Amino acid sequence: MKNRIGYLIRLYIAIIAIFVVEKTIFMMVDAPEGSSYGIADWWQMACNGLYLDIPMTGYLTALPLLTLVVTAWLKRSIALRRIATPYYIIIAAVTGIIFIADMALYPFWTFKLDALALSYLESPQGAFASVSAGFIALRLLFISVVVAATACILIVITPLHLQPLRTQRQRVLFTAGFVVFLPFYVISIRGGVGESTANIGKVYFSDDTFLNHSAVNPTFSLIYSLDKTKNYADEFNYFSEEERKEIISEVRGERGKKGEKGEKGEKGEKGDLSPNILLILMESFGGQFVEAVSGRTEIAPNYNRLAREGIVFTHCYSNSFRTDRGTVSTLSGYPSFPTLSVMKIPAKSRTLPCLASTLNSHGYTSSFLYGGDINFTNMQSYLRTGGYQTIVSDVDFTAAEKKDNPWGVNDDVTFNRLYDMIMKQKSQPWHICFLTLSSHEPWTVPYKRLKEEIPNAFAFTDHCLGEFVERIRKTPLWKDLLIVCIPDHGFQYPQGISHEEHHRNSMLWIGGAVKEHKVINTLMNQSDMAATLLGALGIDHSAYQYSRDVLSADYTYPYAFFTFKEGIGFADSTGYSVYDIISDRQWEDRSADNVKDKKAATATRIRKAKALLQTYYDDFGNR
Repeated sequence: MKNRIGYLIRLYIAIIAIFVVEKTIFMMVDAPEGSSYGIADWWQMACNGLYLDIPMTGYLTALPLLTLVVTAWLKRSIALRRIATPYYIIIAAVTGIIFIADMALYPFWTFKLDALALSYLESPQGAFASVSAGFIALRLLFISVVVAATACILIVITPLHLQPLRTQRQRVLFTAGFVVFLPFYVISIRGGVGESTANIGKVYFSDDTFLNHSAVNPTFSLIYSLDKTKNYADEFNYFSEEERKEIISEVRGERGKKGEKGEKGEKGEKGDLSPNILLILMESFGGQFVEAVSGRTEIAPNYNRLAREGIVFTHCYSNSFRTDRGTVSTLSGYPSFPTLSVMKIPAKSRTLPCLASTLNSHGYTSSFLYGGDINFTNMQSYLRTGGYQTIVSDVDFTAAEKKDNPWGVNDDVTFNRLYDMIMKQKSQPWHICFLTLSSHEPWTVPYKRLKEEIPNAFAFTDHCLGEFVERIRKTPLWKDLLIVCIPDHGFQYPQGISHEEHHRNSMLWIGGAVKEHKVINTLMNQSDMAATLLGALGIDHSAYQYSRDVLSADYTYPYAFFTFKEGIGFADSTGYSVYDIISDRQWEDRSADNVKDKKAATATRIRKAKALLQTYYDDFGNR
């Protein structure tokens, strides 16, 4: 029995060690020119990389583990090395080819090997056109060496024979041990017991992109991306390309590069307005909780009060229905999709602009705060790639601070941490994005003002917001502070509200940088926040192709577009329509009172919604 257990332990450690050595070689060979990394950097890379090395090793040792359990019941010895050798060769070949390919391609691509590489196999001549025959031959030699070395190591640590277990008691004990061990084994493959499973973002630990990439297990990266890559451009092709372009030209009009209105005075050229920017993504904070959107008055009295002193956008439609999708829409000004999450597909999300990186290029430092699991839905990968240099999440809080909410840390604690982070900012200007958490099921909050459980959770977040604003208002920082409050998405409350009501929300700008109260009733999306904010700062936002500066004179056709799992919605001055993309039928519809031909208006709205959806999938598929 000891022989079997010893073999399994040696195999597990050997594969882990091989992965660490391979990533060390990657770090040494592909380090950017002029960079200097030390032992401490390597150690952090190796330790954080285990978050993916361990799950990948779990997958690779699953067959040997099963073999040990099955053969435990055989009454004759097994030539284990001979049986295992073909499997080792396959493992060595697959991991070795991926390792060398990743190391060879990284200097050209500057991102880790993923399923995107497979698309180039359709045209190998073009894929290898920029490299010499010598380059290819040398890499093939490296593959041969790595495969041979890996296979030899695994073969050598494997016993020649497995002797049969002598007694029935030993067989039962071994099998029982396997049953007890199995849940822990499954957890190791899953990547832990938290909400997030193993994903690329779990290993990201630094604001140095290369160090993060060094920590990524290339085999995991490729396999993880396989089910997230397909020809998205071929989906939802409602119109010919000519007709689609014609419809989109009607919808989008001309876009400006710079805003014409700044919130310091009313105008301003680039550079004369550089406030510190706090962006608060308010979990599920839908319009039905906000008086300015004709919602209930008693749930969010602080938000309502602040809306009467700041700039409130009363028709800011959320792009989607989930945090991962809404975060991308907000920070990257990118649309949402009914069938996919951009955040979960690093090969695509890394092509997007991000508010943090744009502000960083204009002298800002950027941080992100969230009281939950930052690796959920691959969030950390997206944020790090997007320019957030400092990330604070649930692991940075004590167990006592996390004990009251299964999702993480409640908003009273995180708002206090936010205040401390602001007070400790050493350089100006700065940008912090803060994602709240408490207004989320199971609605467990240390607060009791309203009888209804769900509204009370939202009231708690509002209470924390109000206390924080009044606290920061008393500091000298208030003068040059712009706070943007916007929901990550709406919420289906009460049950039975329409999809349009679910997505119709608000955006609020407050702080010393806001000089006068305004109510902006213009139709817009949360994805327009990026261009509108950058326009107010006088910063070029042309990279944000699908984000519109709604304060600009160029914004001549206000509309909103939103998606959910089964449908899409479109709203403009003629009304709104929601379309079921599964059953291909109209779902919800309301035309404005002054519209005479309501049937034609509905058909036009649905036509525009379809053209936008087709355009967005084309863009995403071609990234």
